Amino acid sequence: MQAVSGGGVSPQEIARFDALAARWWDPAGPMRPLHRMNPTRLDWIDSRIAPASRVLDVGCGGGLASEALARRGHAVLGIDAAGEAIAVARAHAPETGVSLAYRQATVADLLAEDARFPVICALEIIEHVPDPAAFLQGLAGLLEPGGALFLSTLNRTARSFLAAKLAAEYLLRWLPVGTHDWRRFITPAEMGALLRGAGLRVADITGLVFAPLALRWQAGRDTGVNYLLEARAA
Repeated sequence: MQAVSGGGVSPQEIARFDALAARWWDPAGPMRPLHRMNPTRLDWIDSRIAPASRVLDVGCGGGLASEALARRGHAVLGIDAAGEAIAVARAHAPETGVSLAYRQATVADLLAEDARFPVICALEIIEHVPDPAAFLQGLAGLLEPGGALFLSTLNRTARSFLAAKLAAEYLLRWLPVGTHDWRRFITPAEMGALLRGAGLRVADITGLVFAPLALRWQAGRDTGVNYLLEARAA
């Protein structure tokens, strides 16, 4: 959950996620929804990229997605502007025996280095960045020709306000109050327009739906609350 764009960083968002860093790997803690969502979203991504891909995980936080991708055989670099979260990610990685790298860095830092990647993941991040359009333009600038960008985020609907804001933060207490600003959620149509502005197109999209009886997330056609998409060069 990195709070960066191609042109800026939100100190408030960095501080928010640094404060949660110590509990990042607690499956019953404030990152509980991500722990439960992670297998489904990583299955979807992994099925769409080549084996042993080189992957940039932008806004990696404590490393939930980065480690999962590394366990699947990919060469992963996780970056985040939140230094405490990166420290937690680095400390946790040896416990799993996977080989991956972490940096406290922003998209702008990598652009300045002329870095390029065939696969980029930016999961549950864009709703926290100050300028989503600039953020996507920065990610597009980091993609190799023919590369794939994967985004997961929240749709801006009445259902997402009830489920992801009121229920998750106030009723169920799955997330700390104030984690999300519903006004910053992006609809799939808006995301498609932003991606086109960055020179990318939506190649595939799926909804992510929480199944309460199974206590897990499932991929499906319902994008009314959470969704995951793949973008490619237009």
